Amino acid sequence: MTGFEEVAGVLLVAGAQIVTVAVGGLLLVGLMRKVRSRLEGRVGPPVRQPLLDLRKLFTKQRMRPEEASWVFAAAPVVLVATAMVVVAISPLATTRPPLGRSADFFAIVFVLLLGSVSLALGALDTGTPFGGMGSSRAMTVGALAEPALLVAILAMSIPAHTSNLPVLVHMGLAHPQMIASPERILALGSFFVIILAESGRLPVDNPNTHLELTMIHEAMVLEYAGPDLGLVTLGESMRLTLLLGLLVNLLVPWGVADRPGAVGIVIGLGALAGKVALAGIAIATFEVFTAKLRLFRVPELLAGGFVLAVLGAVTAMVVR
Repeated sequence: MTGFEEVAGVLLVAGAQIVTVAVGGLLLVGLMRKVRSRLEGRVGPPVRQPLLDLRKLFTKQRMRPEEASWVFAAAPVVLVATAMVVVAISPLATTRPPLGRSADFFAIVFVLLLGSVSLALGALDTGTPFGGMGSSRAMTVGALAEPALLVAILAMSIPAHTSNLPVLVHMGLAHPQMIASPERILALGSFFVIILAESGRLPVDNPNTHLELTMIHEAMVLEYAGPDLGLVTLGESMRLTLLLGLLVNLLVPWGVADRPGAVGIVIGLGALAGKVALAGIAIATFEVFTAKLRLFRVPELLAGGFVLAVLGAVTAMVVR
């Protein structure tokens, strides 16, 4: 294989993962809304509704507050760009993604954090009360969730002697007994709690509410409209799909391609879609029977996630 063919193959893998997550993320949001509607006795919108909404947003006029600076305009672009970078190098369809050696779990968390911080800064840039309120709440949740996530990564890294994501997924395929180990189960339990917090799902935040005193994410994007709001919607759906994809691949890695080849990549993308869809259905079902926590109770939930991560790290060190 020539150098040009190798580069072309790498770009195709990255492009396939980005397109799958971008389109599949919107369909995932639509599927979760549909499941919730059915369980609540309503028909609900079609699964493809988020795609139709995104198309409509990109045809609208771009409107921005007069007081806003370039930070407000750059935040949606940074959000989508960071999500695309992480999706391209993550082991979603294959354990050999582009720049796989650089796909360190800690680095990926840092890149995703850049997107979260940029969105919070964009909300603060408008100077509105709701933007400031949503940003402060989002950063509070992030400050509580990040330590738990870092310790959870440490718990998974100790037995594998690495924090490289493709290696962690590959070791799950090569050594299935590692998946059922107590430290990985505890770490993934903590990771699941963090996903709910970072993606603004119940019981941390209600993605369907617009009540001023309770919303977190919606308060940050109130001033966005048109293509800017479309980028925010796309970025958030990609982040949710990415995090769920990493969770299911670390928990159930089967289906992920472990060898080069177009057939393996296609099977890996199909397996990813199926596993993430099941995870989304499970979360949507959980949300129907769950109420939103009061804001001062959210730290207790995240503290529980942190305890799970610490127990996982301690168990990994003791077993080792």
